Amino acid sequence: MHRAVVADSPAVTEVLCESRRQYLPYAPMAHTEDEVHEWLSKVLLPDGGVYVAESGHQAVAMLAISTKEKVGWIDHLYVRPDWTGQGIGVMLLNVAHATLKPPFRLYTFQANSGARRFYERHGYQAVSFTDGYDNEEQCPDVLYEWLGAESITTE
Repeated sequence: MHRAVVADSPAVTEVLCESRRQYLPYAPMAHTEDEVHEWLSKVLLPDGGVYVAESGHQAVAMLAISTKEKVGWIDHLYVRPDWTGQGIGVMLLNVAHATLKPPFRLYTFQANSGARRFYERHGYQAVSFTDGYDNEEQCPDVLYEWLGAESITTE
């Protein structure tokens, strides 16, 4: 795993878009893959806080974290569909837990039951539910918060 740089933008784009297509068919992306790549390479990656997990020379997962108004955020955590269930998500959560100061938060779609189970298994608590009005996909989402605990070690 390494901190992502702009040169990683094609691989990060592929991980994000492939995961979204596979796991979130009910929430079509609000932007084309080219627009996602441009945003990643010009905004997200230069701002820092993005990590890439690799196997060999292939990106298999990505994590983007930030701090806004003294609250840490997991902005994105995506694992390629053929790499889920192998502890990579846990490894990335451990990076977030080691880097951000609690409390920190994340949003996921209400219909994303796999992600919801994953976060709840690792101590995240749902604190609010929305109708999706404020997100680009217009899909109902849930805000999770993590208040702090020991590092997680199992998936």
